[in-house]
Amino acid sequence: MTEITQTELQQKQTWKLTVTYDGTDFHGWQVQPGKRTVQGELQGALGRVVGESPLPQGSGRTDAGVHALAQVASFQLQARIPPGNLVRAINRTLPGAIRLLDAVVVPDSFHARHSAVAKTYEYRVLPIEPAADQICPPFLARYVYPYSWSVNLEVLQKAAATLVGKHDFRSFAASEPDLTTRTMEADADTVIQTETRTTVRTIFSSEWREQMADGFRIFVYRVRGNGFLHHMVRNLVGTTLDAGRGYIGVEEIPRILAARDRTAAGPTAPARGLFLHSVEY
Repeated sequence: MTEITQTELQQKQTWKLTVTYDGTDFHGWQVQPGKRTVQGELQGALGRVVGESPLPQGSGRTDAGVHALAQVASFQLQARIPPGNLVRAINRTLPGAIRLLDAVVVPDSFHARHSAVAKTYEYRVLPIEPAADQICPPFLARYVYPYSWSVNLEVLQKAAATLVGKHDFRSFAASEPDLTTRTMEADADTVIQTETRTTVRTIFSSEWREQMADGFRIFVYRVRGNGFLHHMVRNLVGTTLDAGRGYIGVEEIPRILAARDRTAAGPTAPARGLFLHSVEY
């Protein structure tokens, strides 16, 4: 057996975690003074398990109340621990609303946010018919947007399709969006990473579909893109729902994009229906 040198013991390794969480009781992903956050809980759990407290860097900063099916985080640890043992130990000390799905050691060049090439978000809507005395059941209330307007699914699908492609999404961003994007340029000897500030993003797919959840019919919006602005998905949902209920026409969405003005688009859908579905590298 090869003896491990002191230098090797001191060298840190880069880890990649895949995390799922119910965001209802957290003030979002990012650490905030005096507030309970997913990032803060993970940092605290690492400190309890391995005696080191790196701040896990997420693929994105989900807002308060937003959930994740497969958020990705990266950090460096000096401690040597088998990945399976780390997952089990961290899950024992995390609150029940957060769970590690996987942990692997990755090359030091990996970064959960900067290395991502695509993300997929999912938004869930429960159609409510007030005239039929329908209610939103309590076991779904944390994870869906109860919507009391009559919605045409075919129109929803047409509205979603207009968003596919490379567009300036300023009309669908929060008033102070995260505008930073990173591009990679490589030649034979070097790789140069540059940052630019832009509201242009590319949407690879955008679609609404109907499915069943615990015996209830729900509408699910799934959107995949190379990046998303702050509140962008929730604003896309609010606007396409406006089209689905006939408040605006599908043909107005290109004009909303061209306006580059948040007031031109529809309302921001509530956080509770939004899930970070997956991240691609």
